Amino acid sequence: MGDVIGLQYDERKTRCKVIWVMDSGPLQKIQAGVQIVTGQDCPWKNELSPDQLAAPIEPNNRRRFARHRVDFPLEIRDERVQTPMRVNATDVSGNGCYVESILPLAVGTMLRVEFWIDSEKISTSAVVRTSDPGVGNGVEFIGLPPETKQRMQAHFDKIDPLMVNTFERKASE
Repeated sequence: MGDVIGLQYDERKTRCKVIWVMDSGPLQKIQAGVQIVTGQDCPWKNELSPDQLAAPIEPNNRRRFARHRVDFPLEIRDERVQTPMRVNATDVSGNGCYVESILPLAVGTMLRVEFWIDSEKISTSAVVRTSDPGVGNGVEFIGLPPETKQRMQAHFDKIDPLMVNTFERKASE
């Protein structure tokens, strides 16, 4: 998961990120879910109906902070077991992150999370909010004061290459 691969349909090619992989038995072998990388064209666009081509309607976004697609190392512990797991989170914000895992934890599982922002070690309570089998968990940081969440968000804004490019373009305009 996370690798970028090339796909081809007829003569058209595109780049996709692997978002899940599953062994589906001897007949179908291995299946993978992919997402077309931003800026790439859909190679089978001509085969889709107008309804399928329409951009998906996003429900009201209740997130307090923008998410960033950056790798973010952290250590999580299920508070019942205390065995640490070192993972790389994706889609991080000052309020939480997504932890990719083939065997995700159950919704409601209480966690202890530790990570570093610059030279500061941060330790907080968290709770599993979503559980996607074969993909991972959405985790909300529940033990951080608002000023720490703001500092984290500023850190992610600074290190996200997409945000940096956006800021550089706006500054040059």
